Amino acid sequence: MRRAAGLLLIVTSTLATLGMAAWGALALWFQAPFGEAGRAAPPAIWTIAVVVLLAMALRGRARFAWPALAGLAVAILAWWSTILPSNDRDWAPDVARTVTARVEGSTLVVENVRDFVWRTDEDFDERWETRRYDLDRIAGADLFLSYWAGEAIAHAIVSFAFDGSPPLAFSIEIRRRRGEQFSSVAGFFRRYELAFIAADERDVVKVRATVRHEDVRLYRIDIRPQTARRLLMSYVAMANEAAASPRWYNSLTTNCTTVIFGMARVLDPGVPRDWRVLFSGYLPGYLYDAGFLRRDAPLKSLVAQSHIAAKAPGPADDPDFSRRIREGVR
Repeated sequence: MRRAAGLLLIVTSTLATLGMAAWGALALWFQAPFGEAGRAAPPAIWTIAVVVLLAMALRGRARFAWPALAGLAVAILAWWSTILPSNDRDWAPDVARTVTARVEGSTLVVENVRDFVWRTDEDFDERWETRRYDLDRIAGADLFLSYWAGEAIAHAIVSFAFDGSPPLAFSIEIRRRRGEQFSSVAGFFRRYELAFIAADERDVVKVRATVRHEDVRLYRIDIRPQTARRLLMSYVAMANEAAASPRWYNSLTTNCTTVIFGMARVLDPGVPRDWRVLFSGYLPGYLYDAGFLRRDAPLKSLVAQSHIAAKAPGPADDPDFSRRIREGVR
């Protein structure tokens, strides 16, 4: 029995050490401040040091090797704790500003609403606006899902409808540096800050459907206006907080879908936890089961009518865009 327990301890310790080696190498790869030329050296040195000490531990020098490995673990975690998010970097133009808002009576004043005109991902006209919305005239909310990597993964955009005003869309995105490309692996290693973007649908929805050629789908959320208002104010509160105190994006725990789910849990703690929150492409099934989509038609029918890409092309300043993409979507 003691021999089995000792073997189990060795196996567990070895796996944990190898996991630490892999995590540390990736963290150093994405965060070490030596530029592209010296990027490979820190993770290589780290990996060699951990593997050599692990081999020493397994070959009878455990009294020295295990404390040394513990010291390495403490050192890299101490370094990791010094990597802090910032709002002051050379940002890509489309995330150069993030939304803030304030309430004046029954009016929501929204600053830095993005209304870009996109021709390609590199060719666009930058427009940032301040807009005012009557909170007493909020009518509801819709969900856009933009599929770019198969059926499991989609980017979520929540858009709020107002009587007499164009919709206000919120997109929770990575805040990329100028020239930087998204990597889902880098998203686990404090590479990107979280960006709250408020935008015109002719910008944030149309660019994904017509410029990036993603499969954009629209679902009408079945909630009352007062619930939509509470959800909107949750967005405003989190956006203002992020503008004051930046947050890290995380590919698994803090992304466009998990943040929405966290806000929904604040509004209704009874909202069930579900694996489909992590695999955002399957959100329609979750929303349907939870009663947030219309139940007078089968889910298959709602999915079939949700595709809007064919209706998205048109003039950049088309005032009828939001109405047109909703035709035939129940």
